[in-house]
Amino acid sequence: MNDVRNAVEAELSLLRPEVRSSAEAVEALLDPEFVEVGASGRRWDRPAMVAALGSGVITDLEPIEATEVAGVQLADDLVHITYVSRRTGGTAVRRSSLWRRTDGTWRLYYHQGTPTPEDVASGND
Repeated sequence: MNDVRNAVEAELSLLRPEVRSSAEAVEALLDPEFVEVGASGRRWDRPAMVAALGSGVITDLEPIEATEVAGVQLADDLVHITYVSRRTGGTAVRRSSLWRRTDGTWRLYYHQGTPTPEDVASGND
């Protein structure tokens, strides 16, 4: 359970503006083989994500709320996390992440975001 908690804490740290605005902090949390398919459908790898943060391409650094956070350990060094994220006044996005532990450190290996209508995000579908 400690592994799940550590991975969840790392995931939630990526939602904080002070972490998202630091390419160095994000780079430390992303696995070298990181891939994301964002809510926009865009595919990101680690170098593209770090470069976007460092160059200011990603500028939506307002706080992000996470609800329905859940995690499960799939293997000794693999944790799956799911949650719903929302920016102020924004659309709910269902999120799914795989965190992989390498060299004793948890790093985000894969992330997927899927925008959802309000009724789906609240469980009323």
